[in-house]
Amino acid sequence: MSADFIDKKIRLYSYDIYEVKLNYYIILKRFIDLLLSVFGIILFSPLFIIIYILIKITTSGNVFFKQIRIGKNYKKFYIYKFKTMISSSENNNLFITSTDDERITKLGAILRKFKLDELPQLFNVLKGDMSIVGPRPEVPKYVIDNINFNKILTVKPGITDFASIKYINEEDILYKAKKNGNTINSYYIENILPDKIELAHQYINNMSIITDLFIIIKTFLIVFNIQKNKRSDV
Repeated sequence: MSADFIDKKIRLYSYDIYEVKLNYYIILKRFIDLLLSVFGIILFSPLFIIIYILIKITTSGNVFFKQIRIGKNYKKFYIYKFKTMISSSENNNLFITSTDDERITKLGAILRKFKLDELPQLFNVLKGDMSIVGPRPEVPKYVIDNINFNKILTVKPGITDFASIKYINEEDILYKAKKNGNTINSYYIENILPDKIELAHQYINNMSIITDLFIIIKTFLIVFNIQKNKRSDV
């Protein structure tokens, strides 16, 4: 029996073991997603109602904002958020914002500060378009013809990931970039997006239930301690 034959068998065996582990992880991850999304919707239902009423009485139009994002296998889906901007801005082509964006309502600023506008994405998770943990989904504009997304889009996008933690105050970073003479769109494309892509690859290369739990816990700690985690570097 040749060494090449033995080496080939070992590689095939290792690949089979990897596939079994990956399938097990995907099944368990979906179960956790369903469990946490249902639990989250029930737990935060009073908050959903309060935010719904506040938006309804302070702004006109829809309470929820939806936008096309690119998901697993390049499938398009609508991501859901609570509306945080004036109604006339919903179809605006500006996909990113800074803290001084005049489109953001006073209530919207509070919701965005504590990431409460993201709560409706629990329904995206329930539907199966998203996961609790996974690379944040981007708009088609940033994904089209960008080969760096090929690997990222082999997994479901998520509500939070390494990039969400690092850029918890992204709007502050963009505001400071604008004050330094940059346009927020070009700064995002040239500086933030490449780093987010790298962090997404880092997550995919280390996917596990332990990694997901770490990201979930870290996200909660940062969101509820947000004032101590403001980034000052641009």
